[in-house]
Amino acid sequence: MRIAVHREIPEDPELHRQWNAVALQVERPQVFYTCEWALAVEAAYPSSLKPLLLLGYDKDFLIGVAALATDPAGRNVSFLAATTADYCDFFTAPQRRGEFVDAVFAELRKTSATSLVLANLPADSQTANSLRDIAGKHSLHVFIRPAYLCSQVELGAGERRQELKIALAGKKKLRRCLREMKRDGPVSFVHLQSWENIQAALPAFADAHVARFLATGRISSLATPERRFFLEELARRFDGSGIVALSLLKIQDRPVAWNYGFQFHGSWFWYQPTFDSHQEENSPGHCLLSRIVIEACDMEGMEVVDLGLGAEGYKERFGNSTRQTLYVTLTRSLFRHLREIMRYRVASALKRSPKIESIVRRVLSPFTRSPLD
Repeated sequence: MRIAVHREIPEDPELHRQWNAVALQVERPQVFYTCEWALAVEAAYPSSLKPLLLLGYDKDFLIGVAALATDPAGRNVSFLAATTADYCDFFTAPQRRGEFVDAVFAELRKTSATSLVLANLPADSQTANSLRDIAGKHSLHVFIRPAYLCSQVELGAGERRQELKIALAGKKKLRRCLREMKRDGPVSFVHLQSWENIQAALPAFADAHVARFLATGRISSLATPERRFFLEELARRFDGSGIVALSLLKIQDRPVAWNYGFQFHGSWFWYQPTFDSHQEENSPGHCLLSRIVIEACDMEGMEVVDLGLGAEGYKERFGNSTRQTLYVTLTRSLFRHLREIMRYRVASALKRSPKIESIVRRVLSPFTRSPLD
């Protein structure tokens, strides 16, 4: 296998087409694996991420894509999409995954990188099954730990699908909340999928997301211009494909709940939702998600509504299945390897005792800096 290395993603439509064809060969294709996603990340985060694209060729045929990135110093390697994608992986047919990952690791040995972090790697991926053997071959210490347990709504087929739809539509909470909102005007649901319509609606969505986070004492990712530009760039690059769907619940013409999501290869992704805090008592986010699941049940070829990363309680109530992700660190340094293991075990122990965790956080807070400082 021949590996070609690029320090930026070539603006080559034929390569993009081949990339997306390879990405569809993985076990469970995701919108996060597309070339459009990688290009949007590269455009939005040029100062913090330096693309490291490794392409695997068998003769002249592209058979593998590793969309990686380094920090500005070039010492630490990660998935290019790690901070934006709910799932990340190496893209090949499963039967060639081990061979390709082996070739990628061999290429990385030629660089100055000292560590590789694989965040949001699906546990059911062939990559996870072969990492330990491949890492050992390249003298890398590997530590694999559970990351997120992603809730999903599997739609099923036939009667099961209709039962799910009827059960959701008939829930008392949904009917009560919709009834209360209708007191202020007609309630409607829309899904914007054109670049022009999404671009016009994004500012209100972003402002609502920032306000919602501030109301709960947190900082929204959409408070940064890079994140806003990233969502705009995704919608622009996917324009005409029907993949990006900005879903809105409206009272009259005023949006009160949003979800910036995706419809891709049988999955409707609940990616970045928010709602108007003034309508919180009427649970507009719950109503919008219910509507998405109900509509998905009527869509031929739609198999799952994926609720993605995050352990919010409402996701567990909606979900009827889960998908585990992993956090993998690989390093040449035994010290860094042992430190990573110790850090994880201490953090796990603290989480089992919230009181002790709170005390430790208060003690350490004067010595730690916010990422925004």
